[in-house]
Amino acid sequence: MRFTRVPQLIRPARVLVTGADGTLGRPTVEALTDRGIAVTGLSRTWSAPTRADRVVTGDAADEDLVREALTDVDAVVHLAATAHPSLDTPRAVFVGNTSATFTVLASAGEAGVRRAVIASSINAFGVPMNRHDVRPAYYPLDEASPVAHDDAYSLSKWVDEHIGAYAASRWDMAVVALRFPLVRELDTLRNTVPRMLAAPGEPARLAREGWAYLAMADAVDAIVRGLIEPVSGMHTLLVAADDTIMAEPTEELLDQYADGVERHRSFAGRQAPVDTSAARRVLGWAPTISIEDGQTLEASA
Repeated sequence: MRFTRVPQLIRPARVLVTGADGTLGRPTVEALTDRGIAVTGLSRTWSAPTRADRVVTGDAADEDLVREALTDVDAVVHLAATAHPSLDTPRAVFVGNTSATFTVLASAGEAGVRRAVIASSINAFGVPMNRHDVRPAYYPLDEASPVAHDDAYSLSKWVDEHIGAYAASRWDMAVVALRFPLVRELDTLRNTVPRMLAAPGEPARLAREGWAYLAMADAVDAIVRGLIEPVSGMHTLLVAADDTIMAEPTEELLDQYADGVERHRSFAGRQAPVDTSAARRVLGWAPTISIEDGQTLEASA
C-alpha cells in the first residue's frame, strides 16, 4: 500500500509583528501569544500595553531598528503601513510603505528568517481607489485582476507584493501576501457599515471591490495560517467574507452598478463576487463569520 506523506505544520518560536499596535496588529499579537508563540512587537507608538514580551518602538523602515527587532526571530508578520492615501502625501505614503516592506523582508532574509506574512490590500490592483471611471475587468475579483493604479497607497501595496516575490526568490523565503478588504471586529462592522453606505455614491464605489469585508477573527486566522501552513515560495491571496456588506442580492447589485462587466460565474444570494479559492487551497483557510448573523453563509466562493 502506498502512503501519502502529510506535510507538518510549522511552529515558529518567536514572531516579529510590525504595526503591532494597529487595528490588525493587536489581535494578531494576542492570537500568537494565545498559541504560546513568543512575540516581538514593533510599532511607532503604543496606545496601550501589549502582550508582546519584547517591545521595539520605532519605524519599520529603520534598518538598524529592524535588525535589532529580529533577534531570535524565525518568522515575520509585517502589518506596519500608512493605511490610506489620504493620511499623508502621495510620496510619503508610497515611499514609507514600500521602504518598510523592503527593509523588513530584506533584513529578515539576511538574518535567516524563512517565513513571512505581509498585509496587502484588495486595493492592490488599483481599481477601487482610482479617480477615473474604471471598473474591474471581470467578476469575481481575483489575484490576477488587471491593474489600473491611480493612488499611492494602492500602488504601494502592489509593489509590496513584488517585494515579497523578490524575498522569496533571493532568500528562499516562504512569503504570504494577504489582500485584505475592510477588516473590523464584527460589532464595529455592524455599527459602521450602515453609515458608510449612506454616503452619496458609496455603494457604486464599493462595487469596484466587490462590496467585500472580513471579520477580524477571520483575518487573524488567515495570518496565523500564513505562518504555520507548509507552503513555499510567494503567494498573493485574496481573503474576504463569503457574503457582501450589502442587503441586496449580488446579481442585482452587479446589474445596477457593474452592468456590462464580464461575470465568470453567477452569484447566489448575497455571495461576495470575490474569489478566495487560492487562500482556501494554499492555507486551508475559509471565512467563518458573516456580518448578517455571525455565521458563514451556505454559499462559498
